[in-house]
Amino acid sequence: MSDPRLDSVTLADIEKAREVIEGVAVRTPMEESRWLSALVDGPVSLKCENLQRTGSFKIRGAYVRISRLSPEQRAAGVVAASAGNHAQGVALAASTLGIRSTVFMPEGAPIPKEKATRGYGAEVRFHGRYLDDAMVEARRFAAETGAELIHPFDHEDIVAGQGTCGLEILEQQPDVKTVIVPTGGGGLLAGIAIAIKAARPDVRVIGVQAEGAAAFPGSLRQGAPVALETMTTMADGIAVGRPGDITFAAVRDHCDEIRTVSEESLSRALLALVERAKMVVEPAGAAAVAAILDTPTHFDSPTVAVLSGGNIDPLLLSKVIRHGLAAAGRYLYLRVVISDLPGGLAGLLVCLGEAGANVLEVAHERISPSLHLNEVEVRIQLETRGEVHAEVVLGKLREAGYRVYE
Repeated sequence: MSDPRLDSVTLADIEKAREVIEGVAVRTPMEESRWLSALVDGPVSLKCENLQRTGSFKIRGAYVRISRLSPEQRAAGVVAASAGNHAQGVALAASTLGIRSTVFMPEGAPIPKEKATRGYGAEVRFHGRYLDDAMVEARRFAAETGAELIHPFDHEDIVAGQGTCGLEILEQQPDVKTVIVPTGGGGLLAGIAIAIKAARPDVRVIGVQAEGAAAFPGSLRQGAPVALETMTTMADGIAVGRPGDITFAAVRDHCDEIRTVSEESLSRALLALVERAKMVVEPAGAAAVAAILDTPTHFDSPTVAVLSGGNIDPLLLSKVIRHGLAAAGRYLYLRVVISDLPGGLAGLLVCLGEAGANVLEVAHERISPSLHLNEVEVRIQLETRGEVHAEVVLGKLREAGYRVYE
């Protein structure tokens, strides 16, 4: 049963929020995805919040929240804690409204996100190793200076602002049956679910979390927000250890399902979006697509997958692409036993060339109790055209008499 103290965001609130963000946030495009549609066997579209101002949906809620501050609150400025997307949303919203902003980031926050936040007008300060440490310092700063703390998700104005994305989904895809939303603290999922269920209760709204930072499943089982003891995921945009009180109630009452995806699935989805959709997203932004790739028959179409953000450090992007290539079978790491005689390695390379594999790296291992005196183990990294081709390569090697270990 819904808690009346927390079920405080309505469709009317979200419609008013849309009026507030008019001319500030953009109406992001809805792009048809033929390759995902083929997997699902029905229409799939991508709601491209990675193309939103500041590179994520966060400007929607941040602007609504800050625009409603009193003159006294505005004069004291605002403060936030964030490693990236929320920081940029707060910085842009505050500077647009002529308000001073301070953002606390954990040490080691991505340099591009730090520079972007400063570029939008915020003063950036570093504190602690984790986001929770930065949040503690932001609260202390708010208590000392009177600055208004802008929470990343757990506030009615934030949820209402994020819900404007749900209104756009209904208008851009009127016959939608399933909406899939990347989920951390729950602000985007809560807002979209409230907006969509109010107008179309038949539409399924599904949240997706990274397996290593999935706070909602356990919290929903317990019936209240429960903090995770540890988190490990590359998807920093949805790495939130505890759902908010407001967002938990909204997700509990309006969301149909929470699914989780692995790091490998996130990598594959991010790579597929770059290759097939020509979309650059951060790992968190690829979570909805990862869920589709994992179980394409689970979702009724027309389906909309929200790409929640595109702010990714180029260094991380390169690592994730390599990880995604490996997860998709495009990289193959093998140990192959060959004769330790002249021409042994050349014969192996010829076999691989005939199989169409590209050799990236080769290393020899001669000292091993599993090797005979006239044998050597070759550790080899190959580039293939995918999982099917990788199996062909393995088959060719074994047909040629090589002992192969993956």
